[in-house]
Amino acid sequence: MSSASTEATSPEVDALVAIQRALADRPGVLPAARGLSHLGEHALGWIAAAGVGYVAATVRGDDAARIRWAQAGIGAVGAHAASIAVKRVVRRRRPHDPRIRIGVGTPSRLSFPSSHATSTTAAALLLGRAAGLPAGVLPAVLVPPMLTSRLVLGVHYPSDVATGALLGAVCAAAVTRDDRLTARAIAWSDAAGRAVRGRVPSRGER
Repeated sequence: MSSASTEATSPEVDALVAIQRALADRPGVLPAARGLSHLGEHALGWIAAAGVGYVAATVRGDDAARIRWAQAGIGAVGAHAASIAVKRVVRRRRPHDPRIRIGVGTPSRLSFPSSHATSTTAAALLLGRAAGLPAGVLPAVLVPPMLTSRLVLGVHYPSDVATGALLGAVCAAAVTRDDRLTARAIAWSDAAGRAVRGRVPSRGER
């Protein structure tokens, strides 16, 4: 039996086809899925959210909040990087069964795990923590739609998004394990910024 025919009868392909048939043609589903895809691409939307929170905390002079917002950004970046590393080891191809409709472009042909699922889960856990929301609220709002969108768009198998979510949770836990590391990084960044500003001549000295 050829690899193509084996894939066409795999439970994951059948599940993906069923999900698309159930959801993809509903009004607004594909545009919403594509919007989520763009928001989560390379974790840029989550990095931006963490950056806004970090700046606001800096303006308030809230050092504890700065640490939490910094961890959210670090976690989103780290989770995305971790997913890329796993992809390059596993090298699973994205869905390509003829029954599956591909609804968005992707930066690579590698599928396992979903980087969107990984970074979104990590970011949702960490952004919710930084914002002071009850645990689980933001992940419940963000993670299921993002995971579903990757299936509706036909760019991932169910195991890709499930593993991505698990990896993202692990990355979030790793980032928050010791606040002192983040605090030291922020202190170093602040010191570097002051040093740079100190070397810039004032307007009267130019």
